[in-house]
Amino acid sequence: MIERRAAGRYGPNILRATALALAACAAYPAFGEDAQPAATAETDVLPKESRIKGDTVLKPIVVGKGSNAATQGYQPISTVTATRTDTPLLDIPQAVNVVSQDVLRDQNARSLDDALANISGVAQSNTLGGTQESIIRRGFGDNRDGSILIDGMKTAMSRSFNATTDRVEVLKGPASTLYGILDPGGMINVVTKKPEQTFSGKTYTSVSSFGGGSAGFDFTGPIEGTDLSYRFVGDYKHVDYWRNFGVNKDWVLSPSLTWSGEDTEVTVSYTHEDYSVPFDRGTIFDLATGHAVDVDPKIRFDEPYNISKGQSNLASVHVKRDLGDDWKLTFDYTYSINTYSDNQARVISYNAATGILTRRADATQGSTIYNHAVRTDLSGDVDIAGFRNELLFGTSYDYADTLRTKLIRCANRTGFNINNPTYGTLPECTTVSAADSDQTEQISTASFYAQDALHLNDQWTLVGGFRYQYYDLMAGKGRPFNENTDSFGTSFVPRGGIVYKVTPDFSLYANAAKTFRPQSSIASYYGNLDPEEGVAYEVGAKFDLLDGITANVALYTSDKKNVAYSSLDPATGDTVVKTAGLVRASGIEADLAGEITDEMSFIASYGYTHARILEDPDYAGNEPVNVPHHTGSLYLTYDFGEIDSRGDSLKLGGGVRAVGRRAGINTNAYYLPGYMVADAFAAYTWKNDRPLTLQLNLKNIFNKTYYTSSIGTTALGNQIGEPFSAVLTASVQF
Repeated sequence: MIERRAAGRYGPNILRATALALAACAAYPAFGEDAQPAATAETDVLPKESRIKGDTVLKPIVVGKGSNAATQGYQPISTVTATRTDTPLLDIPQAVNVVSQDVLRDQNARSLDDALANISGVAQSNTLGGTQESIIRRGFGDNRDGSILIDGMKTAMSRSFNATTDRVEVLKGPASTLYGILDPGGMINVVTKKPEQTFSGKTYTSVSSFGGGSAGFDFTGPIEGTDLSYRFVGDYKHVDYWRNFGVNKDWVLSPSLTWSGEDTEVTVSYTHEDYSVPFDRGTIFDLATGHAVDVDPKIRFDEPYNISKGQSNLASVHVKRDLGDDWKLTFDYTYSINTYSDNQARVISYNAATGILTRRADATQGSTIYNHAVRTDLSGDVDIAGFRNELLFGTSYDYADTLRTKLIRCANRTGFNINNPTYGTLPECTTVSAADSDQTEQISTASFYAQDALHLNDQWTLVGGFRYQYYDLMAGKGRPFNENTDSFGTSFVPRGGIVYKVTPDFSLYANAAKTFRPQSSIASYYGNLDPEEGVAYEVGAKFDLLDGITANVALYTSDKKNVAYSSLDPATGDTVVKTAGLVRASGIEADLAGEITDEMSFIASYGYTHARILEDPDYAGNEPVNVPHHTGSLYLTYDFGEIDSRGDSLKLGGGVRAVGRRAGINTNAYYLPGYMVADAFAAYTWKNDRPLTLQLNLKNIFNKTYYTSSIGTTALGNQIGEPFSAVLTASVQF
């Protein structure tokens, strides 16, 4: 039995002090005071079909409060992700990209990968057979690296993107000063839908060319006679997997409630998700040819029992209090838990001459990941010595606990021929490996941070901040349990930046910041790993163009030492974790989004990344796995507005997404080829009391075969991108 440490070596004292401080902050709001309705997010816009030629039309701004930053169609306006205060993008000395709800809806984005295809310098990393979100940002990133947050809070979720997602914000470069343990590539914030004080609703159903489909609803509005507003989101999906067997099954229910007082707002939310997804390691690359094996991409090399299934629960509380005199207090608490089990027929080796595989039946049963995240922020906009200062002070506490109870391993078995596959010859395994079971990682952190945006005048702004963080980390495995990592310590993480507003619509900026990440090794008894330490520098320019387009151009370089990577031990066949001496990533990025005209919207990006392992006994001079030199995307839409006397409307759009070649393995023995795929959509709306919309989305129109990522340690696992698909969605607005 493993003793699960609740808070780390000095946890009781830290927890007690943190709890007292947070309780005092949370208790401050006067919940009994007379309540007044908060400003609504409703937008009154003259319908396109009602406009008279020559009218001056002001574009709608959908304004949220706090974490609901403003967007304007495809155009991002401001964000809270970068500074934790609602700040215009042009005033932030760092690249921030936003994929708005309009983009997600038009593209019918079904995953975080779909959403992030619109962002420069972002690519997929090892997804553990499609069971985890795994994103590289500016050359750094992997699965379970803590870089994907939900509403600015760390969680235990393996998939953060679902029907509750409102938009996705990407903060490029270091974010450790405000968000703690991260790498210098940046972080991703999945912002969820919140209750609104104007009623709206939608029901929808869809069918997929793969087979199956989905159905769901999204309703929000005020509760009459109270100071409450609600939101209720539900979604059910049952879609056949595109390869020769498998099903994606998922259902989500998410109620949330907001109480709006005169000076206080409280939002509570809960999301439950059940999921069952194929555990698919993809295809094999032949090291002799450097290409994928010549087999139909639909043919899988595993077994029908290759499935990961589980459920997740996420509960959160957000309190915001206006203290007066431009001071605000916010309190956030999030509890999340993810329980899952999976089975797989794992490919161990490949005989290129015969096409025969050696496979092994593996499983992980009874896995639980849970996370507590608490944060309190005090922010103020004050004059000090005649200068405007936007101040932020905060404390945070995070505790994450991972336990994989039963690791199941059976003997290797040879005989599966990829050219003539016969399934059912490798049964599921039930043999528990005592040496590999009870894989455990526990980490607790407690932090204090501060930030100041000092406005020297209307043009010059200096931004500086720091974070002081304590951490306690334990990891290991086995029966009896072998503690492989046991470390604790503190870190001081600074950042600094400057913004120069050349004009109100054009700014130049520069920043420098550090990152820090304690790390552990569960997989092997390698001992304590040195913490990752990073430093990054960035310069750039931001524009508001044509009264409707936001653009960002950035040039950056990032160094990260003690980078953990996985390697295969040739003596045992086990995966071991080591650290590279120094990895450097440099590049340039450009992102644009907004409206060219009232009818035409677009989002576009291009990124160039040059990443190299500079110091390492094994891989010095090599490229890090899954990091593309080039990424790019362009998506255009045209809204025709009214097209007949009934007032029906039509909207069309399409675009391309491209990723350059990437190293497929640590040795750089082969590369995943670059690719470009095209997508399109058409939406037709019948105007009536409850508008009905039919939307057809076409993905990978030319049925391009492409590869999105590799596992990095061998050539035996390379994810294949989805082939051509069509999804038809019918939705009714209320």
